[in-house]
Amino acid sequence: MADKPIRLIAGLGNPGPEYENTPHNAGFWLIDEIVRHFNGQLSANNRFHGEVGRVQIDGHDCWLLKPMTFINKSGIAVQALAHYYRINETEILVAHDELDFAPGTARIKFGGGHGGHNGLRDIMPALGKNFYRLRIGVGHPGDRNQVTGYLLGRAGKQVYEGAMRSIADILDIMGLLVAGDIDRATLQLHTK
Repeated sequence: MADKPIRLIAGLGNPGPEYENTPHNAGFWLIDEIVRHFNGQLSANNRFHGEVGRVQIDGHDCWLLKPMTFINKSGIAVQALAHYYRINETEILVAHDELDFAPGTARIKFGGGHGGHNGLRDIMPALGKNFYRLRIGVGHPGDRNQVTGYLLGRAGKQVYEGAMRSIADILDIMGLLVAGDIDRATLQLHTK
């Protein structure tokens, strides 16, 4: 498993300017930064229900996907692209916001449950559970009744800047991820 390269990075979020700066769009923020950092380009693709691009990272091709289906229906887009290009679930990294981590923290996880994240909840029946998750910390509002408003409201400065610090750390390990050196990438990210 650890020697399989990451061939698809799907960043989760919601489409539209009203959601652009919300914590729930941390996955979109990552994809945008990968595009900038590695001189990529995204374009709308109806077949894959999202914005799609391809980048070269340290000599390895990697697909990028921002589903435009809204977070709760992310599985449609991820499954469509993965099936079309015959990308195995173990070669997929899904980047998403994580309430359980403070802003500035990011963690890689393989498999497991959805942890209450509706994007993961939708992807799992489409792909299975054996994909990588890149959890980008956005913090928790402190009360579970405030979670929806917090995730869909404008990100505060601390949340946004913390997520951007995490994303900078993630960009440093992209070469390892796409080369399939997941263990080393995980160790480097987790010891930041």
